[in-house]
Amino acid sequence: MKRLATIIILLSLATGCTVGPNYKRPTVDVPGGYRGAPPSPGAQQPAAQPGEEKKEQQPAQAAAQPAQSAALSVGDEKWWEVFQDPQLQELIRTALKNNYDVNIAAARILKAQAQLGITRADQLPTLSAGAAAINADIPQTKLTPNTDTSFNVAAVSLNWQLDFWGKYRRATEAARANLLAARWAREYVISTLVSNVAASYFQLRALDLQLEISRRTLDARKESLRLTQTLANGGATNMLDVRQAEQLVAAAAESIPDLERRIQQQENYISTLLGNNPGPIARGLPLIEQPHPPEVPPGLPSALLERRPDIREAEEQLVAANAMIGVAKAAYYPDITLTANAGYASSALTSLFTGPAGWWAFGGTLTQPIFAGGRIKSGVRYTEAQQQEFLLMYRKTIQEAFRGVSDSLVAYQKNREFREYHEQLTVAAQDSARLSEVRYAGGRASYLEVLTNQTNYFNAELGLAQARLNELLALVELYRNLGGGWQS
Repeated sequence: MKRLATIIILLSLATGCTVGPNYKRPTVDVPGGYRGAPPSPGAQQPAAQPGEEKKEQQPAQAAAQPAQSAALSVGDEKWWEVFQDPQLQELIRTALKNNYDVNIAAARILKAQAQLGITRADQLPTLSAGAAAINADIPQTKLTPNTDTSFNVAAVSLNWQLDFWGKYRRATEAARANLLAARWAREYVISTLVSNVAASYFQLRALDLQLEISRRTLDARKESLRLTQTLANGGATNMLDVRQAEQLVAAAAESIPDLERRIQQQENYISTLLGNNPGPIARGLPLIEQPHPPEVPPGLPSALLERRPDIREAEEQLVAANAMIGVAKAAYYPDITLTANAGYASSALTSLFTGPAGWWAFGGTLTQPIFAGGRIKSGVRYTEAQQQEFLLMYRKTIQEAFRGVSDSLVAYQKNREFREYHEQLTVAAQDSARLSEVRYAGGRASYLEVLTNQTNYFNAELGLAQARLNELLALVELYRNLGGGWQS
């Protein structure tokens, strides 16, 4: 009965109370929808025509359809469903495997796992064993005779600091939250890497398109210069037209070396993202053939709290900071430590485990802090201030996420409209350049008109390539802001 009572007392001490606040997800101001989001399909019913009966819809069905359409989000899609260029997909796979930032984030997860194991071990008793064999021959002195002694010991010791106030349980809770934060940090690195590779690849294809436009324009202008020189040699025109044609050739030629430089530097940057040394990058679909939807559903803002890795990471950091308040408050209460030792001791090794050689000792200590110079109080204040800091960072991360989505939505919509208008501008500039050449060939216009319209057309083509790039970059940014890219 005494042993049973002792076990019950120990268990009650080991599973005592836990000081400090329990975590509760803080309330945040979540908007009902994103600013700049396209209207949800099915949100409005068309009006009934005269003489046509209005079809009634079941209440559950009517409520489910708009909610279902509003809940759809491109952020829930896998990255290979959003970026459908096979070569781009291969680049992203290589980056996810070899990129140093991803591997560093994975190493930090392993470090957090080890730290959790270290912290969790504080809740358990420590058991150790030891043995010693000592033979000593002490010479005779004026005060002591000659002594020849032998001492042999084999013992087991147990030390257990009871977690009655939940100090170690709170520390384990914080370590577990830090581990989850490290995992979400890795997902955020993956999401950012996917977006960076996609954006860099689109920029590379835009530079390729601009280089193609410049080379094509240069060839056409060289041919025009040759014809103009032939006309000047025949007396049909003057040297002014020749010099203006040379300006057109030089304007197209000077852009080629700069584009080639930017292409190689972009390839070097993508190689770094892939974890490789600088080198060439394989191409896939041209820029104008990259698939992208005209409308992108953003989903519900409330779902963003669960989807975005940086928000989840910030919340886990808040959980850890909240748990550390309990660790600091536990310092106000006494530490209870149980110790137990048992073993054998004998002067002769042959009789170590026989006869009266066995011994044991069991005890407990209680230490109550009385005066610490304000250290404990300041420690609690520190953890409370740290918890408030992470709370504000959590709310700030959410607010910035909502702003990022709204900015990306309006950017994708307006860049698409800008690209559509610029296509019209390019078509008009192309036709103007063609008509000016016809007028010049018929002697009804000067070569200055050809120069102006050819320059406008060249700039319009380059601007259209940039407009297409901006539309794709807005899609990439919107996908990242919606928390997409880390799903596997």
